Amino acid sequence: MIWDALILGAGAAGMMAAIEAGRRGRRVLVIDHATKPGEKIRISGGGRCNFTNLGIAPDRFLSQNPRFALSALKRFTQWDFIARMDAAGVAWHEKTLGQLFCDGSAMQVVEMLLRDMEQAGVTLWLGCAPGELRRAAGGFEVETARGVQKARAVVVATGGKSIPKMGATGYGYRLAEAFGLPVVETRPALVPLTFAEQELAWMRPLAGVSLPGRVSCGRTGFDEAMLFTHRGLSGPAVLQISSYWREGEAISVDLLPGRDVAADLRGARGKVALRTVLGRWLPERLARHLEEAAGVTSPMAELSGTVLDRVAAGVRDWRLVPVGSEGYRTAEVTLGGVDTRALDGRTMEAKGVPGLYFVGEVVDVTGWLGGYNFQWAWSSGWAAGQAI
Repeated sequence: MIWDALILGAGAAGMMAAIEAGRRGRRVLVIDHATKPGEKIRISGGGRCNFTNLGIAPDRFLSQNPRFALSALKRFTQWDFIARMDAAGVAWHEKTLGQLFCDGSAMQVVEMLLRDMEQAGVTLWLGCAPGELRRAAGGFEVETARGVQKARAVVVATGGKSIPKMGATGYGYRLAEAFGLPVVETRPALVPLTFAEQELAWMRPLAGVSLPGRVSCGRTGFDEAMLFTHRGLSGPAVLQISSYWREGEAISVDLLPGRDVAADLRGARGKVALRTVLGRWLPERLARHLEEAAGVTSPMAELSGTVLDRVAAGVRDWRLVPVGSEGYRTAEVTLGGVDTRALDGRTMEAKGVPGLYFVGEVVDVTGWLGGYNFQWAWSSGWAAGQAI
């Protein structure tokens, strides 16, 4: 038997492509080495799946060509996926910054996709690892754990390298290179940042302290929560900036964005300690650390304006130099991937290899934290499914 479409990967993008191709009457086979489909969907959003964002826009995606994603995102929008959730009876709610989550379990999204695949006549083989993919008469053939499968079109939806314990590998990138497609260098993204031992010596006692702040690198910054850990810094603001940070660069942390800290400190006189004043706005442990780091032992009344300005500057522009990240082990996504110059932005087909498509995380399109990467999976999968 020759399949019309063979989908490699039963994640968000792969299942979406399969549904659309199946609904168009194509004979579709989805294979995945995992024993369960949609595992990243299941664990996302604390088990509630941050399935899209109301603020989808091209500038919230990183790529060597950020506008590449525009066609797919415009043709299958966040509203289109929301409509599918509503039609399936999956309740959802908006959290901060336009992020949409299921009211119940993320498994509702997986079950909706599986149901749509079944109704579209899609065949799903789990626990079936793909091997070599090669051209053949009439299309392609791929080695699998269940024998050689032939297909007129192949969609690579194998994801990136993030979270290897869930089975993530670089298979999709190797496959692209085997067909002569360029791959943009990959690295962990949306990942906690780590620090050298001298910083960790004072960070470890702060582990568990969380607060809203602004974390910046260069001209890019994010106003969200940050978290001190035993290994360094985490939290949404840090995960976001990790996609922009590079080794050797400093990040800037504003612990009190929007406040005139210098004026606040100058207005706090008397015998009160600096840590007490800072503790009005910051967690106590952090306030104590800032006092110690500033070398302040005198009460506020005895501190000069110069000292207060120096403390304020440290609070508003705290420079830290990470030594790395926690890597793919905890990264939510992979930055980089199959070069978009080699793909058709409307169909996701490889320009030089007719019938071969790449969708989702394996492509050099990486969204911000907050549902953007799932929307790219839905949109790119939909685009390929319409073209097969």
